[in-house]
Amino acid sequence: MTFTLPKLPFDKKELEPYMSENTLNFHYGKHHQTYVDNLNKLIENTPFAQMSLEEIIQKTAGKAEYTGIFNNAAQVWNHSFFWQCLNAKGGKPQGEMLSRIEKDFGSYEKFHEEFKNAALTQFGSGWAWLVEKDGKLAVMKTANADTPIAHNLKAFLTVDVWEHAYYLDYQNKRADFVETFLTKLAYYQK
Repeated sequence: MTFTLPKLPFDKKELEPYMSENTLNFHYGKHHQTYVDNLNKLIENTPFAQMSLEEIIQKTAGKAEYTGIFNNAAQVWNHSFFWQCLNAKGGKPQGEMLSRIEKDFGSYEKFHEEFKNAALTQFGSGWAWLVEKDGKLAVMKTANADTPIAHNLKAFLTVDVWEHAYYLDYQNKRADFVETFLTKLAYYQK
């Protein structure tokens, strides 16, 4: 199986002024594309070439001999999921997701605080996630390419806090990027 860069679920200008077309050209068009290209090269003529992205991640997680495959596969998955978590009309969740957040965190504001804290305290590159763990919603953070898929967790939302996700638009202001993501762009998956 050859992996391809998935189509964005929005036009590259649609997220402005919160995320610029310039950022997407680099983040999606260069960084994400490189992970896809690297993964295809690394799995060529191996048993992994016949597996889904999720299977590759689960079979390579934590295995030093497959670090390169894991990192690229996980980054392909993480980025593909991240694009699905962005919407020009995003922000506070509605309906069932809001009810679940209020039940499991006590309030949307408490969730917002925990999620933002996870994103801001992720040292170096990584991700903040809203996941389901033991039947309840929880916030987690992962370093580098780590992903909830490697931990058998279902993800509902993520924000990319690698510098390439925000530096062109926000420079070193990760907090501003995360706050804008949560209030203007966040689109929760079901």
